[in-house]
Amino acid sequence: MQLTPLEKAFYYDAGFDAEVLARSYHPPRIEPTMMYYGPYVGQEMWMLYRAIDWTHIHHEQTYDILSYRRIPWSKKKEWTDRSVQYYLRMNEVARSPAPLDVTMRRAGVLMKPYFGYFRNNYPKSNNYFYVAHWWHPVIYEAMMIAGNDDEQELSVQQTHQLTFTQVFHNRPQRMLLSREIMPRYSRMSPESGNIFDNLHMLHGIAYDILAYEGWTIDQKRKEMYRVVMAMSYQPGDEELARKFDLPYPNMDPRRYEDWMKGYEGSMNRMMEEMLQEMWPLMSPDGGAQVPDTVMKQLRMKLTPGMQEGEISGSLHDAVKQLVPDMKMDHKMMDAGVTPHKMIEAMLKGWHDKYGNIPDVEPMPMDKDPDLPPVSETGSSQTS
Repeated sequence: MQLTPLEKAFYYDAGFDAEVLARSYHPPRIEPTMMYYGPYVGQEMWMLYRAIDWTHIHHEQTYDILSYRRIPWSKKKEWTDRSVQYYLRMNEVARSPAPLDVTMRRAGVLMKPYFGYFRNNYPKSNNYFYVAHWWHPVIYEAMMIAGNDDEQELSVQQTHQLTFTQVFHNRPQRMLLSREIMPRYSRMSPESGNIFDNLHMLHGIAYDILAYEGWTIDQKRKEMYRVVMAMSYQPGDEELARKFDLPYPNMDPRRYEDWMKGYEGSMNRMMEEMLQEMWPLMSPDGGAQVPDTVMKQLRMKLTPGMQEGEISGSLHDAVKQLVPDMKMDHKMMDAGVTPHKMIEAMLKGWHDKYGNIPDVEPMPMDKDPDLPPVSETGSSQTS
């Protein structure tokens, strides 16, 4: 994206999607590093690539722990916790173990001039990554429901097969969160689940910044590093790790459910909440009610591709057109500038709504589970 004019996005989006889909059917035997894939951006934004590569290593370690049978089932959490601590200690750009609800507010990107560019202009590629954000967590969950024996391999195969028979043919329209599609793993290691959510969202923000043509590469690096640090581990984040709900605690990872496919879900609810929390600072009269026309534009911006009636550009561009008198300190829009007041308003909103919710219950790990038959009825939402 950094090396391609936005006006050619349609062609590159289609070409990239076709290439990565082909690679999905014939994957490499090892994972190349980020520098191998993107040497130009890697040289310009090495800290971003370092954060991503380091978290991918954490992915590999935690998959290994779950699949290594010489680690008893009752010791899986202990070894996963050890991996989390190693991940957090050994790299200063480790992703936070706090829920994405907190770190996304800390990043303060909703009204930045790039927000929504990738979803608008590269919908096929965007939705390919939404498939990846479905696949990563459900593989954890496939291991969690099967235990430490041959059933685990069967469960992983059944889940993986869904990717090619169903998910690629009807891709999710939002980024799925760990709490939604790996509820058991998130109960066992909420820190690890949150780290993966924070990594996946960092990808999305990076794509938006790279697709935006209003800044130089130096400005983009400045903004990217601000976001990398805002979403990185900060002392005390562990205490928030279990502050999330479990909308589908009994989901079966071997089923591609209707609720996994559409707009409605934890990610987009979080985005809508953030706009509501910021609105009193932005509205001309200080009112707290977000106009329906503005909320509709946000929902369009969160939906991949350009929708009928959607205003082109960023969310800020759309809101400015609908509410010309919107109050906005334009310096806060600049690259590398932290919108402190908006972030404070959003974090207060999160603490008011969720700061006192009970911690999500730990996952019992004393008994190696037996793989159940594939659910015929599917999972329904509990909250």
